[in-house]
Amino acid sequence: MSTVIIAGGAALAFKAVTKCFSTNRALDGFDLEVKRGELFALVGQNGAGKTTLLKCLLDFCEPDSGDIEIFGISSRMTAARRDVAFLPERFVPPYYLTGRDFLRYMAALHRRAYDEQRVIETFAQLDLDPSALTRAARSYSKGMTQKLGLCACLLSGKSLQILDEPMSGLDPKARALLKQQLRKLREDGRTVFFSTHALADVEELCDRMAIVHRGRVRFAGTPRELTDQYAGPNVEQAFLACIDG
Repeated sequence: MSTVIIAGGAALAFKAVTKCFSTNRALDGFDLEVKRGELFALVGQNGAGKTTLLKCLLDFCEPDSGDIEIFGISSRMTAARRDVAFLPERFVPPYYLTGRDFLRYMAALHRRAYDEQRVIETFAQLDLDPSALTRAARSYSKGMTQKLGLCACLLSGKSLQILDEPMSGLDPKARALLKQQLRKLREDGRTVFFSTHALADVEELCDRMAIVHRGRVRFAGTPRELTDQYAGPNVEQAFLACIDG
């Protein structure tokens, strides 16, 4: 994987983003900036607004007000997502495709040549057996399916990786291996923006984090700043103090 040379400025900028569904205000003046080259976690309770934020970011739905920029380009423009890879929380590849077919398809979408040797190496990095390449996706377990989606993102070479609950369905070995790959992405100068409920992973991995509560940013900073500000022995306890404050 080649190193990305990055300039200054933000990878992501959310500016007073608001989104309502009927009487439910899912996002309420959401403000946040993610720097280039950061490993950044978005955490919050179910219904806090995380999924809506990602949908607005990726132009799956339109904010009612506010602006979102990706590498300085409005998220409303298709060009903003040319250097983005995305893994949804409920990743389901077409059931009739083999692993190889799916990765060939994703390589074409990302405008990259399909390289079987790199695919096999990436499979090894996530403890996914190469035999999955010849098997139809409908035969995959939840963990295998998640690994396939993660492999597609890692193979994309994109500068911004947006991962919604990337640890979902992974066994302890695969979780540990994925953490290694996320650190490698950061070392290569790429930006990783991911949502998670696993606060121990945030404390272990992340440069910075944001706590979303009732559609707003309740906290943004380093895990250490969170524990200092809320006098918590760890990120989990500080998180509880933050959303209850």
